[in-house]
Amino acid sequence: MKRAIVIVMDGCGVGSAPDWESFDETQPANTIGHVYDANPGLSLPTLERLGLRASASGEGPRLLPKSQGGKDSVTGHWEMMGIELTDRFPTYPTGFPVGLRNEFEARIGRPAIWCGPASGTAIIAERGAEMVTTGHPIIYTSADSVFQIAAHESAVPIDTLYAWCEIAREICTGANSVQRIIARPFIGVPGAYVRTENRRDFPLPPPTNLCDEIGDVYGIGVVPELFSHRGFRATARTQSNPEHAVALAAALESDAKFIFANFEDFDMKFGHRNDPTGFANCLLDFDRWLEGFLGLLGPDDQILVTADHGNDPTTTSTDHSREFVPLLSWPRVEIPQGAGMALVGECVREHLAPLA
Repeated sequence: MKRAIVIVMDGCGVGSAPDWESFDETQPANTIGHVYDANPGLSLPTLERLGLRASASGEGPRLLPKSQGGKDSVTGHWEMMGIELTDRFPTYPTGFPVGLRNEFEARIGRPAIWCGPASGTAIIAERGAEMVTTGHPIIYTSADSVFQIAAHESAVPIDTLYAWCEIAREICTGANSVQRIIARPFIGVPGAYVRTENRRDFPLPPPTNLCDEIGDVYGIGVVPELFSHRGFRATARTQSNPEHAVALAAALESDAKFIFANFEDFDMKFGHRNDPTGFANCLLDFDRWLEGFLGLLGPDDQILVTADHGNDPTTTSTDHSREFVPLLSWPRVEIPQGAGMALVGECVREHLAPLA
């Protein structure tokens, strides 16, 4: 049976795209290249054999982001599956408008702690105790089009937090069609709050795309959520790179012909926290796992390892970066000059075409 496997190394961009300055960035980025620079002696033999280091130097296999929606996971994954947006999703550099705030508070029946763009770990450190004392959720955004709701799991049950996200998704329409509502639960005590792995994403429903065309896609990690679960079989939600690796092994034992996985620890744990050493260690772990995983593949399998955007841990920003993404493949895929991220989906469609 022919199978196509797409693995997204979340946040692992390989150099600023030509339009990076139009995405409000003040420094050129090269997530993988700068992680190498910050960690002399870093060796990733499996990824390098597939072309990762060459991609970061501009001489290896990489794709150009063309969709204008943003520089984030939704835009990146959608573009891979053939959705190229011409308009930007709304962002909130000065915070959310009063009308939206009032409607959200009225719907959830309590005030909220409203913040502007912020680092998630910093904002719960700053306002977490207030949240626990009052029971009021922390609402914040970032450079991306997101409406993030943070609440301590002892103060707000997870199901309630998810329900609030559903309400936010309902009211964020029209000019406020925020790309993603994100549940950000945390635990701990003042001075030691930590986010849990009960995060959940509530994105806008995507336009028709390759996942609809193929159907019964085996999604791993956040991927099914990014497509509103449309076109995906029901699977358990995994929350970390080690969990995704286990799920991928299970997927290989299934009858799925298209497996679509996201490994987010690079981005979530190290890119957003400006931790190039942690990023390098995460790459080392992934590289060792990938070596073993490639040995499980059969002669009719195709694997494409790519990224959805950048998140350079060496710049002053903690936000995503607008970057080229690698396209590491086996068997090797020829990349036309100037190819965009939609080539990922085109390769999947071509590989599976006899089964369509």
